[in-house]
Amino acid sequence: MAVRLERVSGDAIRPWVRQVADLRIRVFREWPYLYDGDMAYEEQYLDTYVQSPRSVLVLARDGEQVVGAATGLPLEDEEEAFIQPFVDQGYDPASIFYFGESVLLPEYRGQGIGVRFFGEREAHARELGDFRFCCFCAVERPSDHPLRPEGYQPLDDFWKKRGYKPVPELRTHYPWKDIDQAEETAKPMNFWMGELR
Repeated sequence: MAVRLERVSGDAIRPWVRQVADLRIRVFREWPYLYDGDMAYEEQYLDTYVQSPRSVLVLARDGEQVVGAATGLPLEDEEEAFIQPFVDQGYDPASIFYFGESVLLPEYRGQGIGVRFFGEREAHARELGDFRFCCFCAVERPSDHPLRPEGYQPLDDFWKKRGYKPVPELRTHYPWKDIDQAEETAKPMNFWMGELR
């Protein structure tokens, strides 16, 4: 069966929270996030999207199974850790739509779904009509990290083909527990931006 994508926003995200939370936990255990997640935190995190009426959740479904998801919302509706770097650099947060994540089960990768995730979120931001930029952030890991898989190819080229580029002065730190750690540690995160066309 072909994978189909659909968009939901605000409170319409609520019925999907547990499935998307489970997907995030599974996919983000992989490099480079190495996230040792838990359902309680995930449900709290995703509630930010439920509470934002201008948010978007793009679901990728194979039959009834959710095999991928991508989120976005106005940057103004995000946590302070994500807003403040833009304020510090003179950007107007009201002009920026933030992409939370794209997660997709490994067996569905390489079929163009990631490209469609970007397109759907950008279309949502354009339909809202208030935004000049879209952005997202990515974790930075040292190249000699012991859990880095051999032959790992970062997604930089994929993101650049979508029209995004890293903005080195836009950085933040965000804490989570890695799969090989006993406690949470703050990870450096770098923002990528693209002009909404």
